[in-house]
Amino acid sequence: MTFRLASLAVVAATLALAAPASAADYDIDIKGAHASINFRIKHLGFSWLAGRFDKFNGTFSYDDKAPEKSSVKVEIDTASVNSNHAERDKHLRAADFLDVAQFPTATFVSTSVKPSGDGKATITGDLTLRGVTKQVVIDAVVIGGGSDPWGGTRQGFEGTTKFALADFGIPKDLGPASKEVELTLHVEGVQKK
Repeated sequence: MTFRLASLAVVAATLALAAPASAADYDIDIKGAHASINFRIKHLGFSWLAGRFDKFNGTFSYDDKAPEKSSVKVEIDTASVNSNHAERDKHLRAADFLDVAQFPTATFVSTSVKPSGDGKATITGDLTLRGVTKQVVIDAVVIGGGSDPWGGTRQGFEGTTKFALADFGIPKDLGPASKEVELTLHVEGVQKK
């Protein structure tokens, strides 16, 4: 009986070691303001107008051994747009741009993650903005991950993408130099327990 239990223990331990690691799930750290969604667009071709969205939430799943199994989902409160200019922000919330009364949220849901080595990956997903859903591609890079001073585990990334305003039905024409908006995403997540 002792030999049989010992054999079963060895088999169980072997199976546990052979089992593939699964992706860990994370909440994006919005409480500690360790994440941001920033945008910029050219102003008349003379300079960059920059801003951010102050309110958003999301989750992601990440497996450093198999990053292709990772995924991300983000929801943005479009009314939280902030370009550091109250009158401009009022206009950005209006029908010419985000039309937040009709479309109060924007979402991104990944459909694939393709690692390219050195902590880099291409994240493809569906962005829904102003009720229009289009595929966008985010160039992502791992910033770092590990234990934090509060007993948790964190993982951080940076991502960049750009898209044409017209692709999402934004009717305002800002001129030939301002057809596209660029997004920079700083994402730090706290692993769920």
